Amino acid sequence: MLVVLVAATLLAACNPDPTGGARPPAPGSGPGYTSSQRPATRADVVHSWREGCPLHWNDLTVIRVAYWGYDGARHVGDIVVRDSVAVDIRGAFRSIYDQRFQIRRIHPVDVYGADDDRSMAANNTSGFNCRRVSGTSVWSEHSYGTAIDINPIQNPWVKGSSVDPPAGRDWIDRGSVTPGMITSGDVVVRAFAAKGWKWGGHWQSSKDYQHLSLSGR
Repeated sequence: MLVVLVAATLLAACNPDPTGGARPPAPGSGPGYTSSQRPATRADVVHSWREGCPLHWNDLTVIRVAYWGYDGARHVGDIVVRDSVAVDIRGAFRSIYDQRFQIRRIHPVDVYGADDDRSMAANNTSGFNCRRVSGTSVWSEHSYGTAIDINPIQNPWVKGSSVDPPAGRDWIDRGSVTPGMITSGDVVVRAFAAKGWKWGGHWQSSKDYQHLSLSGR
């Protein structure tokens, strides 16, 4: 019995509840989901877009979605995506809203000067950012407006002993699920899969638990 209690305590310590126990209203109660969209302006992507990017800024849309925060309350946030996926992403966020999945915050990456490290450190959910895949010359899927990262701290990128963002190390044990974590077959993976998107948690050589994209890369 002592061994079981010690093991349970260690497991809980590895995966703390980032919400402090705050929960949204039960499904079917509380305010309903809302979303909207508008064409992006140059000012929306003043830091995240530049000449030479593989997608022009006028092919981007700003979607505003409702979400349940880590405080258990309803919030709204903006995500910049490619025009052609805007309606699908609004629908995916409806599904995760209805199932009460909690998100720390949603802001365009430009709020953080298009600095991916700063955005992840803030546990920010975001979409478009014209940048290369770290350590390569390959354009990230975020550069095409067809990738979204959700709750990076609870859903870090992991390869071997490397974890990014570093604060995500407390959530590398995917067997003990806390609010904000994305796991195989859960509401987030299903909602995006219904729109043809794929989850980075299914990658083989590394795991990018925060990452959802149209191409699967």
